[in-house]
This record gives sequence, structure tokens and C-alpha cells, in this order.
Amino acid sequence: MSQPPQRIDVDQDRLRAFSGRVFSMLNGAVMSAFIHLGDELGLFHALADGEALTSDALAERTGLSERWVREWLRGLGAAGILEYAGDGRFSLSPEGRCVLADDDHPACGVGLFTKLPRQIGALDRIAESFRTGIGLPYDAFGSDGARGTERGLAPWYRHTLVPVALPMLDGVVEKLERGARVADVGCGAGAALVEMAKAFPRSDFHGYELSRHALDRAEASKARADLANLWFHDVRSETLPADGSFDFVTTFDCLHDMTRPDRTIAEIRGSLAPDGTWLIADIDGAPTYEENLERNPMASLMYGFSVLSCMSSALSEPDGMGLGTLGFHEEVARQMCSEAGFTRFERLAIPHAMNAYYEVRP
Repeated sequence: MSQPPQRIDVDQDRLRAFSGRVFSMLNGAVMSAFIHLGDELGLFHALADGEALTSDALAERTGLSERWVREWLRGLGAAGILEYAGDGRFSLSPEGRCVLADDDHPACGVGLFTKLPRQIGALDRIAESFRTGIGLPYDAFGSDGARGTERGLAPWYRHTLVPVALPMLDGVVEKLERGARVADVGCGAGAALVEMAKAFPRSDFHGYELSRHALDRAEASKARADLANLWFHDVRSETLPADGSFDFVTTFDCLHDMTRPDRTIAEIRGSLAPDGTWLIADIDGAPTYEENLERNPMASLMYGFSVLSCMSSALSEPDGMGLGTLGFHEEVARQMCSEAGFTRFERLAIPHAMNAYYEVRP
């Protein structure tokens, strides 16, 4: 029978500071749940005009129970997410609207909270992954997983991909304007492809994806946009052709999630024309833990995402490499591309808070 741990003398100031740090994490988790609820219930949209509202007024706008709305307002007011105007009135700042209520704004990040209940609900399965070494596939989070990823990434595609990123690639825009054949590998719900297909009607666009939930959303987006130059392929039955037929290939925020990114990179090399271009977007990690701590103020969040989603997906097969959220850094990218037969690799100065971008050529 194990003995209880002996009580030790500790510095009381350090103990209070450590306890505060631990419970601030719990506070963040609870407020994340509040943000998810505000998004799903339309509360942030109801506050988006900037008017300071009482819980009665907000409940009337949303058709929700006043008592529940009141506690939600008070919680996010105490957290500084909502602004308190006195007399029981709360408002959403212009900055808050950009981040929490405007899905089309480049700074919108509320989509990252969409799959939070699924991620928390999967903790028992993640605990088992610690024992077995095998993680959860992307679709383990259901349709909300695909929807959340799409919402988190789509603002960049809408505002930056076509007008900023593509013109920085050597000759790609000209090819797309004339008519090119394009593949987006790991295309998710197809948001990037929809933007490119709309901008370049003479080109043909193909999305390759493993997630059935993401593919369902991709087909729905294609139908809404009424695009005749866009096709989606389930990689379980349709793999990349190894005939060098693609003029342009993209991978957005997906290589670090893959079980075997090295094999995918080799397939991309076989699919790309001799004068083709591959655009990589992936998390801007560093080669060492110490560098990530120094350079990345969101390092703890990145490691959290890794365990709950990215590394888990990358270890969902027994031979998975398990790179994790910060694992596909520039050194790894260069090495894998070189091993696959690519000879040109350039980092691009595309602005982004978390990602690095690379232009890769055969």
C-alpha cells in the first residue's frame, strides 16, 4: 500500500503564485466554453452593433432565457471579453466584433472554438492514446471538427490568398490566368479552392482530402458558389496522379497533421509538372523546444492543440510520424522536400501570425 506523500515546507508566496497560475488555466478553459456558447447561440452577433445591452434586452434579441444570459454576460465581463458600461449593461467592442462576430474579418478567430466540446469530450480517448501510442483520426471530432477548421482558416483564404500570396509566387498568377491544372492536397472543406476557382475561371482545380466530413462541406460550398471548374477527390479511392500533370499544388496547414507527410511530399513531387510550383503553408515552428519557448508566445497553446488534435491525427496510424503542431518547421520541410527530389526551396515573406510559407519547385 502506497504511503501518502510527506508534507514539505514551501515558500508561501511561490505557492500562491503557482496556484494562481494553475487556476488561471481553469479560468481560461471555462471562459473558452463561454465563448463557444456565445458563438453557437448567436450572442456575439446580437452584440455586434456595439450597443450596451442589459441581459433582458439581449435575451429578447436572441430569444434566450434571461437568467442564463445574465450569468454569461457577467462571466465574460469579468474576463474582460465584454465591456461593462454600468447599470447591468454590457457591450462588444469593435475589436471584439472583428474577432468574435465577423466571420469575414481577417482577424476572426471564433471558429477555433467550434470543435471545443468535441475535443473536451474526447479526453478519455486521448488518455487511452497515451497508453497505446495511437491517436485519433481527424474525423473523430465529427462534422464540428471540419466546420471549426474551415471557420478558423477561411478568413485568410478570402482576404490574403489570391490578392497577396499568389502574386508572390514566380509566374503562378500568369499560369492561372491562362489556364492551369491545380491541386490542393489536404484541402479540408475546400475554402481555398473556392476562392481560387472563382478568381481564375480558366483553370481547373482539384481538392484531395481524407475527411468525409470535410468533403461533405466542400461539395456544399462548391454548389453554393456554382463552380464548374472545381472537383473534390476522396484520397481513399482517388490518389494524386503520378503523371506530372499539375502546374500548381498547394498544401495549407495540413502536413504536420498527416501520419506520413514524407509519403505525401513524394506523391506531390510525382504529380507536379517539371516547371510547376508547390506552395506550402504550415505552422512556423522552431527546431528546438527552447527556441519555441523564446520565439512563440503561444507555444503552450500550440502544444495543447498538438495533443488534442494535430499530433493525435499524425499518430492515428501505427507508423505515423507524429510531427505535431510545431513539428513541420523549416528544417524538416527542407529536408523532406530535398529527399523527395525537389531542388528549389524558398521561404516567402507572407505575413501571418502563426504560419510560415514556402515556394517549392522541382
